[in-house]
Amino acid sequence: MQSVFDSGPFAPCPAPFNLADHVLYQRAAARPAAADAVALCVLAPQSPSSAATSDLPQEPSPQIYTYGALRAAVRGLGAGLLAEGLSPGDRVLLRLGNTPIFPIAYLAAIAVGLVPVPTSAQLTEPEVARIIDDLSPAAILRDPGIASVPHPCEIDRDSLEAMQRAAPPENQFHMQLGDPDRPAYVVYTSGTGGNPRAVVHAHRAIWARQMMIRHWYDLRPTDRLLHAGAFNWTFTLGTGLMDPWSLGATALIPEDGTSITALPDLLRQHDASLFAAAPGVYRKLLQKDRTLQLPALRHGLCAGEKLSSQVAQDWRAATGTALYEAFGMSECSTFISADPARHRDPEQAGDTLGRPQPGRRIAILDPTGRPSPRNSPGVIAIDRRDPGLMLGYHNAPDATEDRYQGEWFLTGDLGEMTDTGQIRYLGRNDDMMNAGGYRVSPLEVEAALTSHPDLEQVAVASVEVKPDTHIIVAFYTSAKDVTAEALSAFAKDRLARYKQPRAYLRLDALPSGANGKLLRRALPDCYIQYQRTPS
Repeated sequence: MQSVFDSGPFAPCPAPFNLADHVLYQRAAARPAAADAVALCVLAPQSPSSAATSDLPQEPSPQIYTYGALRAAVRGLGAGLLAEGLSPGDRVLLRLGNTPIFPIAYLAAIAVGLVPVPTSAQLTEPEVARIIDDLSPAAILRDPGIASVPHPCEIDRDSLEAMQRAAPPENQFHMQLGDPDRPAYVVYTSGTGGNPRAVVHAHRAIWARQMMIRHWYDLRPTDRLLHAGAFNWTFTLGTGLMDPWSLGATALIPEDGTSITALPDLLRQHDASLFAAAPGVYRKLLQKDRTLQLPALRHGLCAGEKLSSQVAQDWRAATGTALYEAFGMSECSTFISADPARHRDPEQAGDTLGRPQPGRRIAILDPTGRPSPRNSPGVIAIDRRDPGLMLGYHNAPDATEDRYQGEWFLTGDLGEMTDTGQIRYLGRNDDMMNAGGYRVSPLEVEAALTSHPDLEQVAVASVEVKPDTHIIVAFYTSAKDVTAEALSAFAKDRLARYKQPRAYLRLDALPSGANGKLLRRALPDCYIQYQRTPS
């Protein structure tokens, strides 16, 4: 039996269409959320100091946006961007912090036909400069506290806040409807070559996410979904905000700086029925509390890295609820997931991801590009007609075409399909690393560190330092005695925090084969051996 899943195509995206229109008004469902329904709560943990100064219980005071307020903010900001001279089709770079202005600006740009480019607030100035050189954005929407570089059209946060407060009446606001296949937004991802690539997505991408809503989230209009990530993380932007809003549910987002240890109280105090986070967040919560009282919680969602079966078992023991994981990538919406409607199959207690979502067409391909037999390893591939698949890489037609093989888009990840249709994940087909849910190319980190004048060779790898905990480690050779502290400071100015190595190890020589090529997979053993060597 071949490793192919095909349950028939998902319903086609209607036309004309606009991603923001779908999110804000749920046109497809013909039942937009009531204006006074709560769309977003920004949650603030209770302050111990304030509680100590009062005899009355001190509850956190969330910042609340109703659907009416959210729509008005998007109208105001969208109209304001056009008033600044921007035109439909212009790319707009988002350099904004972890506040509601980020998703509001994202939706506002899309609503009026602009193409937003959301980016992590952790990027450094050199990283932002490379993006600007590559993308040539017409404007930068910027919080002054977020790293950027000079640009002739920079709109600061105060101006954006003023725009969203000056909303035109709904009957005077023109939503830019059009072809569902036209560009809607761009996200950056690290490619296997070490250079981040601009992934261009169409408006139809949000339409395809309905398969996730049904077969991963089991999301309902009455749900209150708490996402542990920042507003400006794409996992949060999609799973934590766009998807709940497209169904009329309530999004709960902790305010900037909230500690992971505060999350159980927030889940409980705000009656969260769904919880979404990277697996590492669940792991840290369980290290603190082995029993968690979350009576409103139906289940948890996780993505970004492989979920440990031990974490899944411990979470169920601590909360009485299951964790459902999913697999996707920057180039395509999540397309393989554990489905709460099927509960959690016994074999998923091991290393399987779940099943392809109904409406998808997925295969495991052998080296010849043909579907492999069941239970045989190969490359996970997606039908090139999948509605959630990217339009392509910006200004990189050759790189785009390289990702396709006939009717299939190649993910670069290895897996195998079991007899029951589960997908077992076998790792990357290249050397991509994972740092707290972010995919990081070792070549990008090495390129930044190699510019240090005292280093001769540099190689980085992900190392498992304890069960289910991986860190990025840099291995280097140098004639001079270069300290880890000096290298850490050097990396801090050139790499986002999640890309920076957490440890540095000086070697006499990097491991290599007979042809002198770096043996990257031997690097973790070098680190483990070093840790075991008595000082």
